[in-house]
Amino acid sequence: MTKNEVAKEISKKTGFDFEGSKANVEAFMEVIKEALHNGKPVFLRGFGTFTAKQRAAKVARNISKGTTLPVPAHKVPHFKPCDEFKASLL
Repeated sequence: MTKNEVAKEISKKTGFDFEGSKANVEAFMEVIKEALHNGKPVFLRGFGTFTAKQRAAKVARNISKGTTLPVPAHKVPHFKPCDEFKASLL
């Protein structure tokens, strides 16, 4: 499902226009990105938690060239669904 499809579904369910729904989806994603960038987790009760996880520095290999490449420590976004959400998918 794409961002536009999500916005269309929201506009159908809420009665708001498509452009307004699309702006709300964009704003929602931006708020989550900003929170994670600032080191704050986002808890959505009944849905799940967005966090930023720290990955340790490592050495990667380019198999075709036989060389190694250092990969610095970095953060990656992570989503953990709540138990209710996981159970609803079964």
